[in-house]
Order: sequence, then structure tokens, then C-alpha cells
Amino acid sequence: MTLDQYMARRRWWEIAMFVGFSLVIFAANVAVEMIDSERLGRGLPLVVPVIAEGTSHVAILLTIPLVLWFDRHFTLGGERWLRNLGAHALFSVVFSLAHVTMMYWMRVGLYRLGGEVYHWQDWWGEFGYEYLKDFRTYLLILALVYLYRFVLRRLQGEAGFLAENDTSAATNSDRFLVKKLGREFLVRIDDIDWIESCGNYVNLHVGDRVYPLRETMIRIDERLVPLGFQRVHRSAIVNLDRVAEIEAFESGDGRARLNTNVTVPVSRRFRQELRERLA
Repeated sequence: MTLDQYMARRRWWEIAMFVGFSLVIFAANVAVEMIDSERLGRGLPLVVPVIAEGTSHVAILLTIPLVLWFDRHFTLGGERWLRNLGAHALFSVVFSLAHVTMMYWMRVGLYRLGGEVYHWQDWWGEFGYEYLKDFRTYLLILALVYLYRFVLRRLQGEAGFLAENDTSAATNSDRFLVKKLGREFLVRIDDIDWIESCGNYVNLHVGDRVYPLRETMIRIDERLVPLGFQRVHRSAIVNLDRVAEIEAFESGDGRARLNTNVTVPVSRRFRQELRERLA
């Protein structure tokens, strides 16, 4: 499978990786509990660790989108890394509450189906115990996400605008430099279809390819607006030459359809300015 094929179904592959990783840990934890049960002579039924580990892992998988959403707003790195690190430490409590609550009620429902009762006598004491485990799980999720992003950026090729003091910049000011697996090549800025915010990076969409660029939306907006680009959303900038039509919603927001059939959100704040520049 090529990188382009992977990127075309990237979200599905990412979901599959998280589910697969969770299944491996689930199977390992169940096996360890059964081995310990046999060693201690407790004769633990298989269904007990299956329910315990299964509900926990399903609940964690359901909370991962929440973690990714939060990390998008408080990405670790950059000038505010210390503030964002503290935000993640606090958010780990929210993550644990969501995980424990879903896990608990799934267990209650499954035990009820079997004609038994599942109940915590000391809910907050149990939550404290679970939080200690969830904090490590939260760190592991973040570590895997950032490692995955690092590897993907290296495979995609990381972009960078030519330095102002570069002797070639005078004749190549309409290009950016892409470094990919030890190779370097230039791509024209006019070839960018649209740009989206992604934490400490922005993703440059060039046809079917996506190049990460370590830059803020504000600074890249200032640089590209004179070159025929327009900010249309807090997280999106479009190449005006690629806009095929604008669809308005009753809420005042809208979306732009590019001639590549990609749709980009348009907020009411930028919609009128986009219309004027297109006119």
C-alpha cells in the first residue's frame, strides 16, 4: 500500500489502529488475570475479566475523540507548551470521569442481563483508584498520537517557506520547500488548494497530497492573502482560484466547494469578505 492510498482512507486506518491496539491489550490483560486466578487457585470464570476489561477498553475507545478534540485546542509544543501541559493534566480528570462513568454503567447493564447486581459501595474511592490508572492511559494515548503524527509528517514531507535571507528566495518567493525522507523539492504556492489548522502545524492541501507546515494560521494568512488566498474560517484558508461555489446556511455560516470537489467550512465572519474578493 502506497502513502497516497493510505491517506485516501487515513481516518479509517487510524480507527483500525486504535481498535487493534486496544484488542491486543484487552487480550493480554484477560490472559494475565486468568493466569493469576489459576495460580492463586481462585477459579475465576472467564466472563468476569472479559466484562471488566471489555467495558474498560470500549469506554476508552469512546473517549479518544474527546482527547483528540481537546488536544487540537491545547496542542503540546510551541510557546504555550507549559500552559497546555497544565490544561492536559486537568483534562485527564474529565477523561477519567467519562471513562469510569461509561465503564460502570456498561458493567451494571451486563451484570443485570446475567441476573446479577454490579455496584460500587464507595464510588469516589473506586474512582480515585481508577483515575491513577486512567492518568497513565491518558499519557499513553497522547504519546501514541504524537508519535504517529511525527512519523506521518516524515513520510508526508514537512514543508517550510524559503528563508528571507536565502539567495534563491528572490527568484523562488512563490514556492515552499518540502523535505521528505532526506530529499528536498520545491512546490509552487499557487498549487495549494486550501490550508487547514492542525495544532502547532497547518496542513497544506496540494491535490491529493498534504504537507504539514510548522506555522500559525495568523502568520500564514498574512503571508498568503496578497497571493490570492482568503481566510474563510478559524481553521481554514482557501486559494480563491480553486473556489467553485459558496453555499450559505440559515445560521449565517456556509461552506465553499472547491473545483477539486472538496468542501471547506465558511464562517459568517469571513463569508462576506470571501464574496467580495471573488467578485
